[in-house]
Amino acid sequence: MGSQIYSPSPQFSTQLPKTKSRHISSFSSLQLKPRISIISSQQQPQSAGAVTETTIPRTGTYNVDFKTFEACKLGISRYPDFVYNAKGGSGTGTGKRIESSDEIAVDFDLEKLYIPPLTSATAKFLGLPLPPFLKIDVVPELLRGYVNQETGKVNLEFKAKFWFSVGTIYRAPPLLVETLLTSEETKGRIREGRGERLNEEGRCKLVGVATVEPIDDSFMNTFLSLPTECLAKMNARISFSST
Repeated sequence: MGSQIYSPSPQFSTQLPKTKSRHISSFSSLQLKPRISIISSQQQPQSAGAVTETTIPRTGTYNVDFKTFEACKLGISRYPDFVYNAKGGSGTGTGKRIESSDEIAVDFDLEKLYIPPLTSATAKFLGLPLPPFLKIDVVPELLRGYVNQETGKVNLEFKAKFWFSVGTIYRAPPLLVETLLTSEETKGRIREGRGERLNEEGRCKLVGVATVEPIDDSFMNTFLSLPTECLAKMNARISFSST
């Protein structure tokens, strides 16, 4: 993948700002310090249907749960975006607080990470469902990064292969997508997006721009004008629980 667009390093700054940063998302009406909470394994519900919660301890390790929802988008080149229903996507991983900071390092288990494919049932283009038999499988290869408990800021390194196929007739080599999924603003040469930080329920919008390099398929290279940029917008929820 090209190195021109957002090649995230394995480390993110753990230095807390001395002043409150300005929100750039639609959650700007919330406080800068959202209450990210965990469900304690040692606590029991006080009544039927109730859940006892406690704020995340300053140190420790956690179980992390990841889910995706409707109203996501995927776009490539200068084509209009696909409207994508990613409901049912899920993953689990581990989290570890960075010492003397409000950041939690998270790493998701690839064997338990699932992102729904784009099909006629889950994706629309120009308001119409994808043609029958057209399918785009998303196979994750990496999802890890940092969540800031105080600000709700999220930065996740994401790497995946996108497999285009038309029934059993045609299957292109995979497109490799590698980007930084962020709750902040991201910009490329032709694509850009703005995310939303975690709210009190753990909901967020993550966006990422990536460069897609040519593959060993002249049809796809021409059709998608490779190399080009792609944009991902994902509605998700990230929640923590005590180990």
